[in-house]
Amino acid sequence: MRGAGREPARLKTGRGRTASSARWLKRQLADPYVQKAKAEGYRSRAAYKLAELDAQFGLLKKVTRIVDLGVAPGGWSQIARARAPRAAIVGIDLLPTDPLAGVTLFQMDFMAEDAPALLCDALGGAPDLVLSDMAANTVGHKQTDHLRTMALVEAAAYFAITHLAPGGAFLAKVLAGGTDATLLALLKRHFASVKHAKPPASRKDSSEWYVVAQGFKP
Repeated sequence: MRGAGREPARLKTGRGRTASSARWLKRQLADPYVQKAKAEGYRSRAAYKLAELDAQFGLLKKVTRIVDLGVAPGGWSQIARARAPRAAIVGIDLLPTDPLAGVTLFQMDFMAEDAPALLCDALGGAPDLVLSDMAANTVGHKQTDHLRTMALVEAAAYFAITHLAPGGAFLAKVLAGGTDATLLALLKRHFASVKHAKPPASRKDSSEWYVVAQGFKP
């Protein structure tokens, strides 16, 4: 009977969870970035990805208008607000995002026809930084998931190219293999520098990378 006192906790923890969700929970509980985010008041561990990319590339230095595509739950906008306190920030996501002081939020589809105009109107001018942490919901088919997410990256890139102020920057999450060759060529035509990076906060077993385009040339 010695083990009886521990058994209910084990059953409670596992009840209703698949093996994959149980592994995810275990990883979350052991993840130092998750613990750090909770301790420091950030809404997600993803906040540190932007913080690390900013430290590497200076993305938030002297920015005045920022668009955060795929803003929920708001970790990136929290970092942007802290490091660029005077900047206007607008975020958009299909998912609800709890209010953030100093950030204008839209719960709607970024792909909607009127979304770009709403974002720019809310900013009061052309953005000088477009952030995109968007990723499509996965369906379990690797090639399909890749294509769906890269379609969002492409849409974000075209938004940036259409609306960025001269000298502005674009940061977007891509998947293993980096940016599609056609899109990469487009970015290289419009930006002085285009690089790929994987910040330390991005899990080593994750397929995500980030494309960093700076020095926008209209």
